[in-house]
Amino acid sequence: MYDEFAAWFHLLTAPHEYAEEAARYAELLEGATEVHTVLELGSGGGNNASHLRSRYRMTLTDLSPAMLELSRTINPDCEHLVGDLRSLRLDTRFDAVFVHDAVDYLCTEADLLAGLRTAAHHLRPGGAALICPDHLRETFAPGTAHGGHDEGDRGLRYLEWTWDPDPMDTTYVADYAFLLRDGDDVEVAHDRHVLGLFPRQRWLDCFEMAGFTEVATHPGPEDTEVFLAIT
Repeated sequence: MYDEFAAWFHLLTAPHEYAEEAARYAELLEGATEVHTVLELGSGGGNNASHLRSRYRMTLTDLSPAMLELSRTINPDCEHLVGDLRSLRLDTRFDAVFVHDAVDYLCTEADLLAGLRTAAHHLRPGGAALICPDHLRETFAPGTAHGGHDEGDRGLRYLEWTWDPDPMDTTYVADYAFLLRDGDDVEVAHDRHVLGLFPRQRWLDCFEMAGFTEVATHPGPEDTEVFLAIT
């Protein structure tokens, strides 16, 4: 999805759909600390950033150069850097670090801890990290979703199926079926994502090991649960 299909990403999930979600994230961050600068780890196509950049000076990082190139089309005034959220180390410290659903790609406890240590490393004292997984082990339920958008001669429709092959491990699966239309031609594609799934206490333990002094959970968009942590 993030390389071969990167050019289609905004037809899968359109930036304008993120306005309410981004406003909720801003509310949480500003309730925790004074925010002027934000580092987003795993920023993808820049959908949240397109709404947050009017409030903050943002640095956007992602493992995929293709996704960063797409993000530049809607966030031209943001700094974009290629980097792995498990190992990125910049010299700059920020008021806040934001990690949206890119955190779901941390599938082992070691990777989760590495990602949280990256967040802590880039925060000033008293800074806030907002981490937004799609699911916790306690709240996960299999499900399906569908949608898509059109733009000019191109269009995309998708079916997403989330399921858990092994409830005893730390992963679940999201399978996507895509219909990709370019003019009169339609291509069918399948894309599988293996994603991390951890119990709430495991998250809290990793925040502590990563060096955060305070951490709390808050309601996020669409019945999700997000973590707000302070250095």
